[in-house]
Amino acid sequence: MERRITKTVQIGDRVIGGGNPILIQSMTNTKTENVAATVDQIQRLTVVGCDIIRCAVPTMEAAEAIKEIKKQISIPLVADIHFDYRLAIAAIENGADKIRINPGNIGSEDRVKAVVDAAKERNIPIRVGVNSGSLEKDLVEKYHGVTAEGIVESALDKVKLIEDMGYDNLVISIKSSDVLMCVKAHELIADQTSHPLHVGITEAGTIISGNIKSAIGLGLILNQGIGDTIRVSLTGDPLEEIKSAKLILRTLGIRKGGVEVVSCPTCGRTRIDLIGLANQVENMVAEYPLDIKVAVMGCVVNGPGEAKEADIGVAGGVGEGLIIKHGEIYKKVPEEELLPALRYELDHWGE
Repeated sequence: MERRITKTVQIGDRVIGGGNPILIQSMTNTKTENVAATVDQIQRLTVVGCDIIRCAVPTMEAAEAIKEIKKQISIPLVADIHFDYRLAIAAIENGADKIRINPGNIGSEDRVKAVVDAAKERNIPIRVGVNSGSLEKDLVEKYHGVTAEGIVESALDKVKLIEDMGYDNLVISIKSSDVLMCVKAHELIADQTSHPLHVGITEAGTIISGNIKSAIGLGLILNQGIGDTIRVSLTGDPLEEIKSAKLILRTLGIRKGGVEVVSCPTCGRTRIDLIGLANQVENMVAEYPLDIKVAVMGCVVNGPGEAKEADIGVAGGVGEGLIIKHGEIYKKVPEEELLPALRYELDHWGE
């Protein structure tokens, strides 16, 4: 797959566009004003692979909290602002690495320019975000409804507004909860701009529906070489967003690294809590930067054979289980020691 080359944009110590690796973004669901809770969540997201974090800035207290949050985190922070241009300026002044605005709801051109001038002074990128749910009435009428064409026109109009103010350090985000509309919009805009694109399916839903919609939408978009950063938007723990995003990128062959977990479906031969074990393994391996495959099998009958393509695996039995390496039985352990034994092997992998 050939990536579409976009302009490079620096966000904190990370660089996107220009063929650089696609970075994973998430958003905190804490109150940004609560510095301790927000820092804790960002640090946990960082451990599992979040590259960029976005925080809501609905109040001046939240904007001012950015300064303290930034002191305690190691990844770039994007301030998400709606309606009040003063919050965007305050977020920039307090150290945000990027701001996300929709110029259409910030107010007059003078207010947009005030934000642009503040960003320009510090060379802070602006993410211009347009969602299908906030499409302007005249564009809805022009295209006889909410359409991909309308979303693209809205975004490019706002980009031009900022460019005409003498600033082009921009990232574009166009989102819809309609997967195929979102895909079409990205196909259209990729041919009309060289600015980096942040890709995601907005309001995708709960863990199950959100993952399916995001996997299909992001898969179709990314597989065309479109996209520089991504977010899997889920109604759930933000940590799940990172796991899903990493798996989407790995499945498409875009990013290597990170442990891939494969597991068999349950059947009548299963004598352990395979569902619980597989979930525990998946959660446990998220913190390992190893580029390996781990298999979780429900029985010792087919486990070794089915796990032969994995680097390491576990297979359950009656009160005991097997640790398997490259399809060969490595050792037998009591069932309650399966997970600790696997962790030990991962901790000492390659030694």
